[in-house]
Amino acid sequence: MNGMWGWLTDGAHWQGPDGITTRLLEHLAYSAVSLVVAAVIAIPLGLVIGHTGRGRVVGVGVTGAMRAIPSLGLLFLSVMTLGDTWTGDLGLYAPVFAVLAILAIPPILAGTYAGIEQVDPAARDAAKGMGMRGTQVLWRVEVPCALPLIASGLRSATLQVIATATLAASVSLGGLGRFLIDGIQIRDYPQMAGGAVLVAALALIVDLGLAGLQRLVVSPGLSGRTTRRTGRRGADQERTSGSTTEKATA
Repeated sequence: MNGMWGWLTDGAHWQGPDGITTRLLEHLAYSAVSLVVAAVIAIPLGLVIGHTGRGRVVGVGVTGAMRAIPSLGLLFLSVMTLGDTWTGDLGLYAPVFAVLAILAIPPILAGTYAGIEQVDPAARDAAKGMGMRGTQVLWRVEVPCALPLIASGLRSATLQVIATATLAASVSLGGLGRFLIDGIQIRDYPQMAGGAVLVAALALIVDLGLAGLQRLVVSPGLSGRTTRRTGRRGADQERTSGSTTEKATA
């Protein structure tokens, strides 16, 4: 532990092209690109499945199968396949982005179509009674109501991608996984432990940031914050009323 703390607090390890700052930015870039690709695929597909009710069995089957795929094996298979097709850096970056996106698609897809499916049918009927068409019902009623589950799927996918992006170092790319791979090769255990702590800390910080963003985006009525505040206010009023009644009786 002392060696790990010394490695993390050494300013020399935070500077240069192989420093922690550079590796951290690389890790974030890999994760962000992969999550954007996954969201572009999974969210529209989840909206269609949840809104129409079609393809749900296929969607569930596909997401379940994708969860069972071993990430490391898929990465090496993708590198061997796409590396011969695309030359240069693209032959390395594309497989990494593809594998991380495949890992992120199931939770985003599941959260999206589950959120749309769980919208109260009465809300849909009321919207249709007001003259809204199918797409208007989707975007004005179903999507806002489904935001909590959609956001939960995105948060789950983000944590998995940040943790798995360390595999990029196994195919000669950067990221925080570089400290793990290099540490194993030279038996630098403080570096390995420090790299693991950095990955865990990054995942926690990003998750807290997404939780705050979710709190801003999701309506208080859907998140339950309004209900809790109303419940506390009602309890306080009951206590105050009871106290006043006791005093009046006395």
